[in-house]
Amino acid sequence: MALQQIDTLLLNGIIVTMDAAGTIIRDGGVAIQAGAIVEVGPSSQLRERYTASQTIDCNNHAIVPGLINGHAHVPMSLLRGIVADQQLDVWLYGYMFPVESRFVNPEFVYHGTRLSCAEMIKGGITSFVDMYYFEEEVARAADQAGMRAICGQTVMKWPTPDAASYDEGLERTRRFFEQWKDHGRVIPAIAPHAPYTCNSTIYRAAAELAREFDVPLVTHLSETAREVEEARQLVDKSPIAYVADLDAFTDKGIAAHCVHIDKRDMQLLKKHNAGAVPCPTSNLKLASGVAKYGEMLQAGVNVGLGTDGPASNDDQDLWLEVHLAAILPKGVTGDPTVVNAKQAFAMATSMGAKAVHLDHLVGSVEAGKRADITIVDLGGLHVVPAPAYNYSNDSIYNHLVYSARSGDVRHVLIDGAFVLQDRQLLTLDEHEVRSNALRIAETINQFLSQREVNLLDKILAIGGVKQAEIFEVQVKARLEDASSVEAFLESEAVEITKASERKQYDTYFSFDDPSRGRIRYREDHRVDGSRLEPKYNLTLTMPNEREDLPSAVLLSRARYTAPADRSLRFYREYFSPDHVIEVEKYRRRWRIMYGEVDFAINIDMITSGPAKGTYLEIKSRTWSARDAESKTQIISELLQMAGVKPDHIIKQEYVELAQA
Repeated sequence: MALQQIDTLLLNGIIVTMDAAGTIIRDGGVAIQAGAIVEVGPSSQLRERYTASQTIDCNNHAIVPGLINGHAHVPMSLLRGIVADQQLDVWLYGYMFPVESRFVNPEFVYHGTRLSCAEMIKGGITSFVDMYYFEEEVARAADQAGMRAICGQTVMKWPTPDAASYDEGLERTRRFFEQWKDHGRVIPAIAPHAPYTCNSTIYRAAAELAREFDVPLVTHLSETAREVEEARQLVDKSPIAYVADLDAFTDKGIAAHCVHIDKRDMQLLKKHNAGAVPCPTSNLKLASGVAKYGEMLQAGVNVGLGTDGPASNDDQDLWLEVHLAAILPKGVTGDPTVVNAKQAFAMATSMGAKAVHLDHLVGSVEAGKRADITIVDLGGLHVVPAPAYNYSNDSIYNHLVYSARSGDVRHVLIDGAFVLQDRQLLTLDEHEVRSNALRIAETINQFLSQREVNLLDKILAIGGVKQAEIFEVQVKARLEDASSVEAFLESEAVEITKASERKQYDTYFSFDDPSRGRIRYREDHRVDGSRLEPKYNLTLTMPNEREDLPSAVLLSRARYTAPADRSLRFYREYFSPDHVIEVEKYRRRWRIMYGEVDFAINIDMITSGPAKGTYLEIKSRTWSARDAESKTQIISELLQMAGVKPDHIIKQEYVELAQA
């Protein structure tokens, strides 16, 4: 009988199929044709059936499914090593967000992805799930590298490097879906960043878009204990329950981290078929904790593994993640049988494929699957003589999980094509990848070297910084008499949800260079009896982007806050401002609902200085241009109802009035 002609024949290896039966073939072969696995079996059997354009001798090698990196931010390889040993909020808000807002652009994303693809391929990773900005550049670079990728376009409630508002981010995502929806290896996805950076509107819209195009939804959930605690305080439920109640998991949900979850969370993940993807190294380095691997497996959750971004890991070595997933549960529980080597390896292969909804394509070496295969050299000194101990068929899992390293990867195939052969990259020029990475890193290094004059750095040195991107419509008006406003607030048209009275002593530190921003030291006294002790805080406000609208102004600005636990004299000396402006005011504040829209209304009495007088201030947070326009129209109605004359409207901050 004539031999069947095929593309590639892998022979003489130890095949770790990761199929449902856990089949191990000690002297096995794999036949590959047109990017798919045709047959898996003993080498002798395949020699009798096939002749191939290329035959690879895999003696003393393991033939395993290509590894799946279930959560990553691959362009952040360009930020590898810029900061370490910081709290998550300091790391994120003090370094990542400021650097990203300045440097992340299509070129950054493209070259960062190429660097990551080179690293991942050399480590045996054939598929990855990404979450970042300009995701079309991630897709383009992954395609050129020959990798399989789920590319999650990030959406947040505040401006991002590639979208000024969340509705713009959703439109960008739709265009991305339409461009890449029919690609063979690259799958577009949507990635609402996290409950603390998104809102219910974003999650619902993201889920609707994911269902429309039948693509995954990727999000961060329950990474830190603080995140979970704040979610329970705000919405009285865990982040996972919050997303589940919004019906936002869709049929292809991927939940990154899942470190601080309970049994109910696990039940929700299983019910919605959402994959959980802890990132062991990143979770340890950022002191987020250790995921409950054993409990999740016992609950029937599909658990994958991720490297997270190289800025928080700092590498993309999935072999190390597998190793940690096997040993961390043992150390935490005191039970050496928790998460055995086979289960840990499954998290990076067969179960990992289920967690990211790729198991119909990859995750195991069996006929009908795409030929995404990693071939591992078992001859390294750190592995020998382990492979000789084969009295137990499953011993190969021990060798792979506890001995093998990423440097042991010799060949990698994706869709049946070699992307790494004899440890040499075939789809990427390693020298070019390295050169571009170093070129971009140099510009970032120059920026970081000059940050001593950056006020944020000085606040970070004190600690406790929180960041918010303020995107709001607001207006102020001088009042000759506050009675008309008080009467308006007592009318049936207004629902007061919260009220307070306070005296505030604000000291502003400003600088001749306005690009440095402005710092406010606030001493806040509640005079309504709800809080006995004064509250002190620092606020760094970056320069506004402002747009004058009828009857209001649209402001967009980054704001960083920190508790102030030292004296005003200390901060004045510490920041060395060029100008100091003081504003003392008595403030009555109401949170109101008008026409189902939330507004803050303040009647402020400035008691001294050039700004002395009584003012009405109306403001509302907004997340999109359309919403801002609508709220501006409502503000016009509120001003009329409050009896404010048009010529009394002002569009300046109190500190600006005080400076005048």
